[in-house]
Amino acid sequence: MEKNPFLPLLKKQLGRTPKGNFLVVKICPFGFPVVIKNPPLVKGQPFPTNFWLTCPHLIKEVSRLEEKGFIKHFEEKLKYDHRFRNRYLKAHQEEVMLRKPYLTKDVPPKIKYKLLKGGIGGIENPTGVKCLHLHLASYLAGMDNPIGEEVYKKINRKWCSVFSPTEGKCQI
Repeated sequence: MEKNPFLPLLKKQLGRTPKGNFLVVKICPFGFPVVIKNPPLVKGQPFPTNFWLTCPHLIKEVSRLEEKGFIKHFEEKLKYDHRFRNRYLKAHQEEVMLRKPYLTKDVPPKIKYKLLKGGIGGIENPTGVKCLHLHLASYLAGMDNPIGEEVYKKINRKWCSVFSPTEGKCQI
């Protein structure tokens, strides 16, 4: 198998090797990975997070939003905004559909159930939010994720000003 040319950089970005046969599905204007797509099975075990945010700048920005209480904000919005909630529930189902082609007859029923039960990032509560990073990753990967879309809009500077490939992180 051909080695992924992004692997050394992703190791620096994440501080570890990404799991399984991932694909880079979003790159920044500097040409570096922003989001990877993960397989739902890694070494025979369920890995329900389809999309993983790798950009150090965006990870930091999203962490700031989480610190400001935006997880709770979105959980509340899901309770009162029916249109937003319907889009969110549809996004969960679309992410489940991405896993289905991997669930062949040789995958044990328990693992199939786990991968089909959880939505975005494996979230089992359909109106739970869990983490804003996975929602932004989902949105940036092209999914119609309303939480990811709003998170992206709340980030003032979308990209770092200078990226250091040797360090695997942004210089802000």
